[in-house]
Amino acid sequence: MGISKSQGCFGYPLSIFFIVVNEFCERFSYYGMRALLILYFRRFIGWDDNLSTAVYHTFVALCYLTPILGALIADSWLGKFKTIVSLSIVYTIGQVVTAVSSINDLTDFNHDGIPDNLSVHVALSMIGLALIALGTGGIKPCVSAFGGDQFEEGQEKQRNRFFSIFYLAINAGSLLSTIITPMLRVQLCGIHSKQACYPLAFGVPAALMAVSLIVFVIGSGMYKKFQPQGNVMAKVVKCIGFALKNRFRHRSKEFPKREHWLDWAREKYDERLISQIKMVTRVMFLYIPLPMFWALFDQQGSRWTLQATAMSGKIGLIEIQPDQMQTVNAILIVIMVPIMDAVVYPLIAKCGLNFTSLKKMTVGMFLASMAFVVAAIVQVEIDRTLPVFPKPNEVQVKVLNIGNSTMTASFPGMEVTLPQMSQTNDFMTFAGDNLTSINISSPGSPVNAVTYNFEQGHRHTLLVWAPNNYRVVKDGLNQKPEKGENGIRFINSFDESFNITMGDKVYENVTSHSASEYQFFPSGAKDFTISSTQQIPQECKRGFQTPKLEFGSAFTYVIGREDTGCPKPYIFEDISPNTVNMALQIPQYFLLTCGEVVFSVTGLEFSYSQAPSNMKSVLQAGWLLTVAVGNIIVLIVAGAGQFSEQWAEYVLFAALLLVVCVIFAVMAKFYTYVNPAEIEAQFDNEDKKKNTEKMNIYSTMAPISQTQM
Repeated sequence: MGISKSQGCFGYPLSIFFIVVNEFCERFSYYGMRALLILYFRRFIGWDDNLSTAVYHTFVALCYLTPILGALIADSWLGKFKTIVSLSIVYTIGQVVTAVSSINDLTDFNHDGIPDNLSVHVALSMIGLALIALGTGGIKPCVSAFGGDQFEEGQEKQRNRFFSIFYLAINAGSLLSTIITPMLRVQLCGIHSKQACYPLAFGVPAALMAVSLIVFVIGSGMYKKFQPQGNVMAKVVKCIGFALKNRFRHRSKEFPKREHWLDWAREKYDERLISQIKMVTRVMFLYIPLPMFWALFDQQGSRWTLQATAMSGKIGLIEIQPDQMQTVNAILIVIMVPIMDAVVYPLIAKCGLNFTSLKKMTVGMFLASMAFVVAAIVQVEIDRTLPVFPKPNEVQVKVLNIGNSTMTASFPGMEVTLPQMSQTNDFMTFAGDNLTSINISSPGSPVNAVTYNFEQGHRHTLLVWAPNNYRVVKDGLNQKPEKGENGIRFINSFDESFNITMGDKVYENVTSHSASEYQFFPSGAKDFTISSTQQIPQECKRGFQTPKLEFGSAFTYVIGREDTGCPKPYIFEDISPNTVNMALQIPQYFLLTCGEVVFSVTGLEFSYSQAPSNMKSVLQAGWLLTVAVGNIIVLIVAGAGQFSEQWAEYVLFAALLLVVCVIFAVMAKFYTYVNPAEIEAQFDNEDKKKNTEKMNIYSTMAPISQTQM
């Protein structure tokens, strides 16, 4: 029963505007936090790609498993309104705890910019994420179903449009947050040492969640609130259990068959409940293939973001970071939802085609499959441009002459001659056990043997500056720099040590004729300063600027000496910048987004329209459960099949979804649409008839008993 009557605006109940604003803020909060998560795990906590991806998908799966709990609480106990309010409070606390977990200074007691006790940060972030998963998942099935409840009978058109607006609000919130939170992350903040500002980037979503809760509570007086109708889920489970037991008991041929297996529950349960459960089970059966769509869709935040880190983010005049590519999905959603609603669907209807909800969902799955085929093609293109790194049984060496005379280095089967301040064009690859003898010499001087135990599976730089002076440096870069950043190291050709400051990072104590470790910087030109030493005359320039850094490169800067004694940087490329443009990811995002619009918006509306009145949240939770299972599939496939080639994993996912798409199309062909309201109205009419018949019996019985007296 409705407790309060909604006021109208443009033919819509006024209350839904509060629900849409609430959803916008909540999704901003969720997606803003989620956009940071994979990089937070990688950079702040220091986990590797696979562990970060696994924890990320486990969290997402948890967010879509908890809706079942939310639906149970709402339909059976608190009602949708109270469930949304109470779990939003839990959600807000979770966001605050996650923001606190990212404060570097929390355990940085020695003020060196590195947390002294990482386990505190890990524990806090896991508690925060668990609370967020409970909160966001718990309110998910309730908010959309609560919005649907605000409409009267006969407002189906407005209700369908509401689900599109609702989805638009989800993606507008997602779009803004995935643009804004990475921008906040790259700000520098901190009390004792300046770091990437995760507390601010996590703090803004926490504040938005609080706003979301306040907006929702303000609209309280306008909502139509329905009382929960007892523990519906328990009734459903008991009824199904009884039907199965009863069917098993009467399995011999002497008992006549019944039309539906649930009809075996008639002995104990009323016809209305049985027909409601029939509606739910038929839809739930259709949901079985759907997780495969979400398995592909949710890789935007993990695998596709990691794919973007091996690409160039320079698109026209703008430069974008790898984690900002996810915004393409949200931008396209905001564009595509109105286009689909106002142009594409009406056009299809005019052509006389019956484009049903399930047909739309089949098309959505096909488009998502094609998106992964495109992702595989892009990956092949990226792989072509990647440098060749040594295999576990190989050694790679390059020679860098930092002296003032021409040097010759001879390796097994080859010899290279290098003028002063030059290096070999590329790394030379040798089988680990073949690198037996290396000799260096210069014109007019004896040959000198290089003795060094080269570590297999690594790159090395052989620094030479005189016939009997050399140093072998293990590079420490066995892959492209992560997150599209650029690695820079310095080599000191002076006779004494110095420090170099570049941006906010310091290369401490770069010793004579030796190399520093690589440090990593985002794109753009960087200034660096060499600290004063006695060997550098006072009048010399000590501040320099790098050429503009792009994405994914690595350079060695040799600080050489001019005739005047002043320092002069010489730049050598170790790893070339990414050349494949991130714009090449747009077609795969476009296909996936078109798939999402026809699949996800339709699925939300289909779940609501096919559910009986007392099981709306249960069916919404079932829909969201398919997302959870999808994320679990990613964990299984990525974990089981350790692919040496990333494109092969994309092709596998595309093929799996294509097979599932065909299965779903066949299942959809045999589904008949129902109108739960009409079926329930028939039962209401029958109940009324029975009641009036009872009244008639009592009224006719009364005079008889009096005459008998």
